[in-house]
Amino acid sequence: MLSQLFSHKEIYQKLKAQAQKNPDSIAISSPERLPLTYRRLLEQIDSVISQLNCLGIGRFDRVAVALPNSPEMAVAFLAIASCATCAPLNPAYRTKEFDFYLSDLNAKALIVQSQLAEPARIAAKQRGIPIIELSPVLTAEAGIFTLSGGEPQSPASGGLAQPEDVALVLHTSGTTSRPKIVPLTHANLCTSAENIQLALKLSQSDRCLNVMPLFHIHGLVGVLLSSLSAGASVVCTSGFYAPKFFDWLESFHPTWYSAVPTMHQAILARTEANREIIVRCPLRLIRSSSAPLPPQVMAELESVFNVPVIESYGMTEAAHQMSSNPLPPHQRKPGSVGIAAGPEVAIMDPGGNLLPAEEIGEVVIQGANVTSGYENNPEANESAFTKGWFRTGDLGSLDTDGYLFLKGRIKETINRGGEKIFPREVDEVLLEHPAVKQVVTFAAAHTLLGEEVAAAIVLKENASATEQEIKEFVAQKLADFKVPRVVLFVEEIPKGPTGKLQRIGLAEKLGLQPSDPTAPRPEFVPPRTPLEEQLVNIWSLVLGVKSIGIHDNFFQLGGDSILAAQIVNRVLESIQVELSLSIFFGQPTVANMAVKIAQIQAEAETVRSDELTTLLVELESLTDQEVQKLLDKRE
Repeated sequence: MLSQLFSHKEIYQKLKAQAQKNPDSIAISSPERLPLTYRRLLEQIDSVISQLNCLGIGRFDRVAVALPNSPEMAVAFLAIASCATCAPLNPAYRTKEFDFYLSDLNAKALIVQSQLAEPARIAAKQRGIPIIELSPVLTAEAGIFTLSGGEPQSPASGGLAQPEDVALVLHTSGTTSRPKIVPLTHANLCTSAENIQLALKLSQSDRCLNVMPLFHIHGLVGVLLSSLSAGASVVCTSGFYAPKFFDWLESFHPTWYSAVPTMHQAILARTEANREIIVRCPLRLIRSSSAPLPPQVMAELESVFNVPVIESYGMTEAAHQMSSNPLPPHQRKPGSVGIAAGPEVAIMDPGGNLLPAEEIGEVVIQGANVTSGYENNPEANESAFTKGWFRTGDLGSLDTDGYLFLKGRIKETINRGGEKIFPREVDEVLLEHPAVKQVVTFAAAHTLLGEEVAAAIVLKENASATEQEIKEFVAQKLADFKVPRVVLFVEEIPKGPTGKLQRIGLAEKLGLQPSDPTAPRPEFVPPRTPLEEQLVNIWSLVLGVKSIGIHDNFFQLGGDSILAAQIVNRVLESIQVELSLSIFFGQPTVANMAVKIAQIQAEAETVRSDELTTLLVELESLTDQEVQKLLDKRE
């Protein structure tokens, strides 16, 4: 029967097969609603298809949807995709954003829930786009609704969609350029859903608690379509809300859930108060996707929930899943996004050559789930496809076992004066600090080096740390040039609409101004002590700069990590004090260096004094004869 279900490459036919096989099995449930069976789901889809066809909407027409996370949104997507093309939009958009997307999509109609999405309505009215009102029938099963509005007319092409029809269109995030339209066919979506089903061994007995937005590929395919493809059920919540998560866990007893790392971290923060629910309502697995999962978070999830955490790798252009860590007894590698799970996965150099294991390059994919190209964007397609491979824009490497390790987005790589820094590597080190709850490393502008390493940190409750402590902690584990020069402590790190931490543009969002080493030097202050004078002479000799003031910044004077190491060595030779390179993080000035050296010398003197006192006490306890023996030995 599995091969029969997998033979269907249209969403409608896949759902129809499940309805025929298990008509009374639950397909969709929702808090405070009656469950919806596969039989009733298919009936509702048939009804919606008929209504849309009567409004002149058919195959190849685009229907924009601005609905809140709900069972109605789930069913609307399935129904629209079955006869037309669904274009889900974030219901939190403003009027200007809706205007752009509705225009870009050339939407034939907009579906909104009654009394909601006023900005979307305004934009649609301005463009003369018909508005169709969706009204949930709250006394019926979850996902049952009625439609009203629009003008009766005949569709240009009615009936059910075919495998190569575009079922779903989504926009890329557009962080650094105009958002691109990604068209995904029924074959793309059904193939991806099947890949996820196989990777997670989903069956009719599974139930997924959905907390992901249903305007995002992760929620639509990673949860909804993969579950329904397996004849399993989905709990459609109103979206991620950490305080409600464990109530839902207790009410529905799901076997798994899928989320982005920030959601997992928010859930972990509430596990202590919900230990009993976790024991009473065991999961089969936890899935993480759409952003890198820190190994520390993976380990804590597995420890708390006592289930395997499956990190996978997905993106819109691949209809979600590309690779996945396998279920036990196969190996899960922390820090890896697993092995190819559907499409072929390889690593390519800039020249289009595939690289061997352990070599870092761009991750490329090809397969039946991958889009055939961006819509009306030949320039983007030319750069995105090489020799039939789709370039993901991610840097990574495959190990000898075929496990994929990501380094980050190519556009997110920090270029500090020619040195390449992968933000994820710095993230993982920072998360090892006992006070750090959440972190994102990103590029901050620097007028001389081009970019500088910066980090935004959320501290754990009742924990404390200083910028200097954080920098010194990283300096013990990473090369000097990878240590953040700017550390910002924030209450919350800005996130995208799906909960993903966003590195690109974060410096501007947090109000960071470019570092400028060519800015005017501070007012000249000569050395005030013999130690400061000695340090000024060392700095002047190494840097080749005369007239150094005690408040001049090392990096403004042309310093770098190599010159910093030379200064540390000369201080050891001439002053007999061993400094850490971390002295150059924060405010690297002669004045601060002199204070640090004085502290080290004072601590050493205290230790020597304590040792002498201890020796005198020991000598006083000895007899004259024992003292004489010690003196004889010394001679």
